[in-house]
Amino acid sequence: MTFKVEHTDNASDARAGVITTAHGQIKTPIFMPVGTCGAVKGVHFSELREQVKAQIILGNTYHLYLRPGLDIIKTAGGLHRFNTWDRPILTDSGGFQVFSLTGIRKLREEGCEFRSHIDGSKHIFTPENVMDTERIIGADIMMAFDECPPGNSDYDYAKKSLKLTQRWLDRCVKRFNETEPLYGYEQSLFPIVQGCTYKDLRRDAAKHVADKGADGNAIGGLAVGEPTEVMYEMIEVVNEILPKDKPRYLMGVGTPQNILEAIERGVDMFDCVMPTRNGRNAMLFTYNGTMNMRNKKWEYDFSPIDSEGCELDRIHTKAYLHHLFKAQELLAMQIASIHNLAFYLRLVTDARQHIEQGDFTSWKRSVIDNLGRRI
Repeated sequence: MTFKVEHTDNASDARAGVITTAHGQIKTPIFMPVGTCGAVKGVHFSELREQVKAQIILGNTYHLYLRPGLDIIKTAGGLHRFNTWDRPILTDSGGFQVFSLTGIRKLREEGCEFRSHIDGSKHIFTPENVMDTERIIGADIMMAFDECPPGNSDYDYAKKSLKLTQRWLDRCVKRFNETEPLYGYEQSLFPIVQGCTYKDLRRDAAKHVADKGADGNAIGGLAVGEPTEVMYEMIEVVNEILPKDKPRYLMGVGTPQNILEAIERGVDMFDCVMPTRNGRNAMLFTYNGTMNMRNKKWEYDFSPIDSEGCELDRIHTKAYLHHLFKAQELLAMQIASIHNLAFYLRLVTDARQHIEQGDFTSWKRSVIDNLGRRI
């Protein structure tokens, strides 16, 4: 994998670049639709390509490991062949699931023992077997195994958690270097910066990660309950240390406003379930603000969902989408999910264009307040 910064913004740390992988190029800044189980909920791959303009999707190691399981994925020839997505894929390591499975998991030096949320069966993730699992899945970008502590963790717990994550990272790198890709193309490993909301821990984590010389680096453990301004501060602290010639991936973030603020601070890659999850609940993101399509105000509104949006936005009216949600038609969730994903990709594409033009900061200021409005 290679990364080239092509343009930088004069008034901020925003930059536009290109990541080149075995399955194609990714123009940054980029948003990655979340395909947890090898599919983006309610959205066919043809729609991801043609309507959403997705360049890369994300899969989840924990979920794919449990279902369909590694034997099926390996026999199929990797996730790309199994699900027929021919563009880049990034896999999470399962670290966030370690965080979210509190109550049915046990952390120890070896790894994380947990019970399946599907059938209660017992499993263990270690840095070594997670690397092996991600090799079998065959993602272009593999994430290191980590612990994601709660946003309100006290200092002692956050420090203890970070040291465990760092020891796990050392083991991930060792295993990654000892093993080979299975399907004839190279894979990249991204370490993850943790450290909760403590500046000294974040700096320590960023230095440890930067020293690995990986193809790219991720910032984890944010948007998990801490105030938004604290999240932005942590990004600034970390990005002062992470190498500028490698892509920076902010995991699990966030709202359109979060994304623009993070781009301004030098982040290149994003993922979040918000576009599809909110879409399934009738919430649509637009440059004018957020629309709740169940509201009666849209009942007689025969204007396009978004006249500047994707093809489906221009074809269908607000009144029709309102009707679909009221009638509980599955098509409502599909149209809304496609709209939101297409909007997120349009947002980062527009950000890239304004970075290239040299006016990103002024453009961001002109749109960011409206993005947070309720229409």
